[in-house]
Amino acid sequence: MKGVILAGGSGTRLYPTTQVINKHFVPIYDKPMIYYPMSVMMMLKIRDVALVVNPQDKAGFERLFGHGEKLGMHIEYLVQQKPNGLAEGLVLAEDFIGEDSICYMLGDNIFFGHDLPNVLGKAKAEVEGNGGAYVFAYPVKDPERFGIVAFNDRGEVQSIEEKPKEPKSNWAVVGLYFYDKHAVKVAKGVKPSERGEVEITSVNEAYLRGGKLKVGLLGRGFAWFDAGTYDSFIETSEFVATLEKRTGLMISCLEEIAYKNGWISIKELMEIAEELKNTDYGEYLKEVIEDAL
Repeated sequence: MKGVILAGGSGTRLYPTTQVINKHFVPIYDKPMIYYPMSVMMMLKIRDVALVVNPQDKAGFERLFGHGEKLGMHIEYLVQQKPNGLAEGLVLAEDFIGEDSICYMLGDNIFFGHDLPNVLGKAKAEVEGNGGAYVFAYPVKDPERFGIVAFNDRGEVQSIEEKPKEPKSNWAVVGLYFYDKHAVKVAKGVKPSERGEVEITSVNEAYLRGGKLKVGLLGRGFAWFDAGTYDSFIETSEFVATLEKRTGLMISCLEEIAYKNGWISIKELMEIAEELKNTDYGEYLKEVIEDAL
């Protein structure tokens, strides 16, 4: 399975900040937002990842990640000239995806949960083994703002609607999707919505019509943040800060995950820590190294 993270867009809800910087570079507490979705890919053992980015931001992402060498990964950058809908990223990634299944993430969606790697890993295995699509839903208070999935009395998926005026449930589809190799073809067949965008909800609807969509529920014990507003930035940062201060563990430390995955050696981790000496991030990596020795 390969990974694609949608990290472009105009970030209009974060103006004027996003007039000068891509929102995915803005810190969620102690690290750039983009680190959080990247860490999900890494926890799922996905080493080939493409980032869909704006033309003016490509160089910044390359400075941040290179092509994944220091993480033992392969990272590519796909330029999106202008945002035409969330599903367009799948089409742009056609050559990158090839015949592989795909984990597709929105770069401003952040997830937490003790059992999250296991839950997502099962969805990954399901799509790799049986094809189709697997998405997740989370309960929200304002369902009219999201893509909403509704179920019948037997718990089967009945419908998925984008920002419905009269929502049939309060279960919002989050920005993390697993698709088989047919996702690009499905996305190409989607007609633009009234907003003129190729909606990811339409891709999910197509899989639903074909009887190939599964939906997992992220209820109690999980946290999901759509960090696209100033309020959500603050809420997410406070959440991360509280967890890190209480546990002493850093959330979404990419080098730590790479080392634990066996993608980089202890020597390589030491070199990175030395490069980052006199920073809190570097000091944390030194603690990881000490615990490993």
